[in-house]
Amino acid sequence: MMKTSIPISNHFCPQTLFVYGTRKEDGSPNFGLFCWFSYYFDGEMGAMASIGGDKLTRDRIKATRIFSANLVTEELLPLADYFGNTGGYAGDKMDVSVEIEQGRVLDVPILVKSPWAFELEVDRSMELDGGEVFLCKIRNTLVDERLRDEALTEEQRMNLIRPVHSVRQTYFKWDGTLAGPWGGPMKAVREK
Repeated sequence: MMKTSIPISNHFCPQTLFVYGTRKEDGSPNFGLFCWFSYYFDGEMGAMASIGGDKLTRDRIKATRIFSANLVTEELLPLADYFGNTGGYAGDKMDVSVEIEQGRVLDVPILVKSPWAFELEVDRSMELDGGEVFLCKIRNTLVDERLRDEALTEEQRMNLIRPVHSVRQTYFKWDGTLAGPWGGPMKAVREK
């Protein structure tokens, strides 16, 4: 395999998608779609979330220092895409049909249909030029009870939940087939 240098990019680094849930000042839920999410270890496992640009989700995380991170699946993709392509400061963003439950440990909104959700508390943050990195304590993990079945293989569990990935502003299903461009799947939400 021959390699060549290209301009700095993450174009072919598939990224797992999460919908972050926060509460607005009036206590109502707000959700945004993000993919710059990973893990770190500092005495215990923590979650690392980065948000670029000015966004309501970022502002609410900074104000409350808590949020949820809900894994995006093929089933959730239209709603997640809507949350990612509709500005948080748009007054009617949350006027869509979405099943929400309360976090068990933190006052954060959780997407009922997400099979894996973290309740996160910001431990430290680092402001960058145009973004911010949040290092978070994982205060609770909520999972679909089917994922706790030790009789299932990892492959079977992944095929149950079917997480979505993103590469170059394009969504891909768990099997690697095209799910649509950013802004495409949300059309199903707007048509309802």
